[in-house]
Amino acid sequence: MPWWSWVLIWALLVLGLLGMLALFALWLFRKARTGFAALSELGDKVAALEAASEEVARQPFRAAVLAPYDEVRERHRLRADLRADRKRSRRERRLARGKLLTTADLRQRTFNVGQRVRMAAPDRHPRDRAVAVRRS
Repeated sequence: MPWWSWVLIWALLVLGLLGMLALFALWLFRKARTGFAALSELGDKVAALEAASEEVARQPFRAAVLAPYDEVRERHRLRADLRADRKRSRRERRLARGKLLTTADLRQRTFNVGQRVRMAAPDRHPRDRAVAVRRS
């Protein structure tokens, strides 16, 4: 092989290497830009959380043994009232859901039969037909 072919081969190899390095640098630059954007977004969220945490700063712990009895009794009563309200609202939601389930008219529902959807007619419901047969 002539000497100039080796120069040509090495020149192509070096150009290929530089091209790959440029592609990797571009890929790394895009990753870094995305990372810095996410980091600035995280900084904004942390700042908002810090501002919110200052508003909701916890009071230092104070043992109930050292507090006046009236204050402890009032805190206990408030907590019990809150629990009772939550319990009452859960019970009301359960009752409402139960009433919906027990008073639902199944004859007004649609049932899948094969590929078609059929509406059961009120006068053709099997239970109504059974009652009519017993009466006759």
